Amino acid sequence: MRTKPQRARGDGPPEHGILVVDKPSGMTSRSVVDVIARALPHAKVGHSGTLDPLASGILIICVGAATRLVEAVQRLSKSYRTVIHLGAKSDTLDADGRIEAVASPPIPSPAEIARVLPSLSGRALQKPPDYSALKIKGKRAYDLARAGLRVELAPRLVQIDLIAVLGYEWPRLELQIDCASGTYIRSIARDAGELLGCGGFVETLVRTRVGPFSLEEAVSLEALSDANSIRRHLRTMIEAVPDLPRVVLSPSQVEAVAFGRRLSIADLARPLETAGEIALSNEDGELVALAQANPHEGWIQPRKVLI
Repeated sequence: MRTKPQRARGDGPPEHGILVVDKPSGMTSRSVVDVIARALPHAKVGHSGTLDPLASGILIICVGAATRLVEAVQRLSKSYRTVIHLGAKSDTLDADGRIEAVASPPIPSPAEIARVLPSLSGRALQKPPDYSALKIKGKRAYDLARAGLRVELAPRLVQIDLIAVLGYEWPRLELQIDCASGTYIRSIARDAGELLGCGGFVETLVRTRVGPFSLEEAVSLEALSDANSIRRHLRTMIEAVPDLPRVVLSPSQVEAVAFGRRLSIADLARPLETAGEIALSNEDGELVALAQANPHEGWIQPRKVLI
């Protein structure tokens, strides 16, 4: 006999939710996951949206059932604050790589920078760095690059909403960048340097926002020293999908969704006209599942059940 499903959030392990962590520079994203995993040995732990070791700032850690939301978190828009070092180039496009100074580089004026940067904004094709985690025939690009092999990565369509100058004193150009998922800030530094004719690489990088989460509300790793402190800082799974329309279900509908059953839109408490991916919650506001809605045919089909 089937039993009533357990709630996604319980009093004891395993825990479910997300952590908004302030990753320190010099640490890999995987290392941050390992810190949390050691404190929660009975829970699944993963990260969403890798930060390079050089970078600091917001890293979203998904715990328990929330690991099924990694893709949803990854697609959230992001903001960065970066310092681009002009007048030199790097094979990794950042300060961790092999740096080569450009001989007698032209020193761009503020006016030249203001003229060039808008051309990097908007929707455009961007070539990813050779030293990236993208795969080429099953192998990571950075592994091929480190082995001295040729790396050929096709340009990818990205969306860059804002590139604003925060400060400029040669050779350092500080920028704020707002962009969609999949954008490489290192590639922006390279492209800006090429357009200015002087070369450029990322000297520092801070991710200041992921979707609705700001750096001011991020938690340091020091504050996540054990299971109890992690539990105090866990945020609900519904916060991981702020971009999705939300449908509140009755207790009987929650139970049906737990078994993957299709719901009728006609049975909802409120009309639903939105097609595509939606978030289903219970009456307490807890995320139950991600689902696909088809108002034309009148059904909602659970796709990722989280209880």
